Amino acid sequence: MPAIEQALARHGLAYEMVCTERRGQGIALARQAAAEGCDVVVTAGGDGTVNEAINGLILARQAGLRVPALGVLCAGRGNDFASGVGIPADLELACQALAEDQRRWIDIGRVSGGIHPEGRYFGNGLGVGFDAITTLQVAKLPRWGGFFSFLVAVLETVFLYNHAPLASIEFGDQLIHQRSLLITLMNGQRLGGGFQMSPDALPDDGLLDLCIAEQVSSLQVLRLIPYFMRGTQATQPVIKTGRAARITITAEDGPLPAQADGEIISTEGRHLEIELLPRQLEIIYQPSP
Repeated sequence: MPAIEQALARHGLAYEMVCTERRGQGIALARQAAAEGCDVVVTAGGDGTVNEAINGLILARQAGLRVPALGVLCAGRGNDFASGVGIPADLELACQALAEDQRRWIDIGRVSGGIHPEGRYFGNGLGVGFDAITTLQVAKLPRWGGFFSFLVAVLETVFLYNHAPLASIEFGDQLIHQRSLLITLMNGQRLGGGFQMSPDALPDDGLLDLCIAEQVSSLQVLRLIPYFMRGTQATQPVIKTGRAARITITAEDGPLPAQADGEIISTEGRHLEIELLPRQLEIIYQPSP
C-alpha cells in the first residue's frame, strides 16, 4: 500500500483508497463507486479482484447508473486480464497510464450455471476442466510468485485430473461431443501468468476464442505444456479451436468444474451457457507504441 500511495502521489492522482476485507466485497464497492459518481474505479490486486470490480460495474449499469472506467494496478499472481487489455504490470507505468487517461471499450463475458445460475461476468476468460482444478490447486500454494505458482499447480493437476466428463460443446453451427480435458473460452490471451491459451484473441472483437483439448494421458499432457507456453498448441491434433459469441457446454456423466477469471463458478454443475457482450466496459490502458 505505501508503494501504491507514493506512485499515485508522484503522478498527481486524487483518490480514495478502500481495502476489501472479505470475498465479494469488491462487487459492492464498485457498485457504490458508480452510485457516488466516481469517474474511475481502480483495483489493486489480482484477476479475482478485477473480476469482482467488473461484476459490480456491470450490475451498476443494469441498475441504470453511469459506469466508471476501470483501471488496474497489478498486485496478483497471474494479472492475466491486465496483460490482455494493454495495462502494464509495472506499478509506475500503470500509474502513468492512469494519469494519461487513455481509454478503450472492451467486451465482457457472461456465464450462467454452476453456483451462479443468475449469471457471473468475466473479463479475461472462462475455463472448464483442467484449468479449474489448477485454480483450486494454486490457491493452496504459498505465494511464491506469479507464473511459478501456476506451473507447479499445473504439474500437480496432471496427476489429479485425468478423467474428464463426456460433454457436448455447441457454438455457431458446430457441435463437439467428446471427453474434453480442457475447455477454455478466452476474451484475453493468457492464463496463469504465462500460458498462451489464445494468442490471437482480442478483447473488443465481439467473439470468444475457444481452445479445447481432448482427454489424453498424463504423459501426453506433460508433452503439451510447452506448446501452451508458446501459444502453438493449435498445431497438435488433440486440440480444437474456434470463435463464437455464444457457447453451451453440457456434461453427460460428470460435473463441470469451471473457473472465470480465476474464481470458481462451478463444482457440481453439468450445464453452462456463455455469451459475450460487446463493448460493455471502458478501461484505462497504455496504448502500444
